[in-house]
Amino acid sequence: MIQKIVKTPADALADVRDGATVMIGGFGTAGQPNELIDALIETGAKDLVIVNNNAGNGDTGLAALLAKKRVRKIICSFPRQSDSHHFDALYRAGELELELVPQGNLAERIRAAGAGIGGFFTPTGYGTELAKGKETREINGKMYVLEAPIHADFALIKAEKGDRWGNLTYRMTARNFGPIMAMAAKTTVATVHEVVELGALDPEAVITPGLFVQRVVPIARTATAAGGFKRTA
Repeated sequence: MIQKIVKTPADALADVRDGATVMIGGFGTAGQPNELIDALIETGAKDLVIVNNNAGNGDTGLAALLAKKRVRKIICSFPRQSDSHHFDALYRAGELELELVPQGNLAERIRAAGAGIGGFFTPTGYGTELAKGKETREINGKMYVLEAPIHADFALIKAEKGDRWGNLTYRMTARNFGPIMAMAAKTTVATVHEVVELGALDPEAVITPGLFVQRVVPIARTATAAGGFKRTA
């Protein structure tokens, strides 16, 4: 019987090792799997390469991972905003390597890894420092830059519902990078707010098939003071 449900985030990430490349879903805080990031911190793994759209907000989630100095390099498209103080301090001190990737290129490089594409040509970045050292080519009178796929050892993503086979649905903008990261990693770990029986998910609504998911971790929704539920992406 296929059973991908794992009881806790700690159990799901127990095999993360030093130097691993870890994709973390989220667009800012939307869709960021904070419980998995906290568990990643607890593993003690260091020298990590993190792939994310951003570089952390405030003092929680990805920012907390950076603050613990567990990250050697971050690959992202939007590293600095008003509350990205942990990234800013580490980068300025020379303690964190940054690979800056335009957002469209980042998404396509991740998607290319999952699709088995060896590389692709894009006009984005041509003539800038981002194209330095990369192959360029003229195609139909326009210059392009060759970009490589981004593979990962682990992908940590946040979904809405899942079943024991690992089929996933997402809630609104929490979807963002989750589906393509799930395809690009050797091991995909997804949190879900609801585990449903096989067949309960409409096949047309399944965004990430269980083929790309190895571990599913149920996470309760945060209760509000009023006794309801805090619906967060």
